[in-house]
Amino acid sequence: MSQAEFDAYVDEYDAQHAQSVRLSGEDPDFFAEYKAKEAARAMAAAGVHPRRIMDFGAGRGNCIAHLQRQFPEAALTALDVSARSLTHCQARAIRPLETVCYDGQTLPFDDASFDLVFTACVFHHIPEADHIRLLAEIRRTLSPKGRFILFEHNPWNPLTRHAVATCPFDANAVLISAPEMRRRFRAAGFADVDLRWTLFFPGFLAALRPLERGLGWLPLGAQYCLVAR
Repeated sequence: MSQAEFDAYVDEYDAQHAQSVRLSGEDPDFFAEYKAKEAARAMAAAGVHPRRIMDFGAGRGNCIAHLQRQFPEAALTALDVSARSLTHCQARAIRPLETVCYDGQTLPFDDASFDLVFTACVFHHIPEADHIRLLAEIRRTLSPKGRFILFEHNPWNPLTRHAVATCPFDANAVLISAPEMRRRFRAAGFADVDLRWTLFFPGFLAALRPLERGLGWLPLGAQYCLVAR
């Protein structure tokens, strides 16, 4: 999607997103908080305490406050192609936030600028021909011990496919399988690419969610997570 397309959906995004995930029994904020907590867990496991974080494709800032809570000592930069979306990021932040609107091509940051780059369900909106180049750009901006954490929809999950098919701002989305996304990471130069599937249980089965930590190998979760160095 272009900047103009994203700008057009800004005002209706929250309502459309909530409608598309209604079968999960959760609201969009549940998923945003979940991802931020998972990112914090992954960084703790890696022994990395980020001082500067980029939310790549931050959109309306669903994850902004959650990332700031999970990483209270880190400076956060929200990056997006939609200037209108970034105004919502500022409104949702719980402490000072840098917002950067970019051209969708080149990240306007020096090498090794970030200890963590986080992205949530963004790459299915980006033309596939641009993926490896953008992944290499993200890698360039990471510090030597930095991590890139990506969440994406799992096209092998039927409820996920339904949610995407019924969401207006996903009209042009092209879902990417986890093995293919991992291949693109490696083609862009990332090492130690860890893959696991997430979000197995809808709201009415929330009591079973503690079991998810042991199910990351099962390619049936609603989404998947890649953590790369």
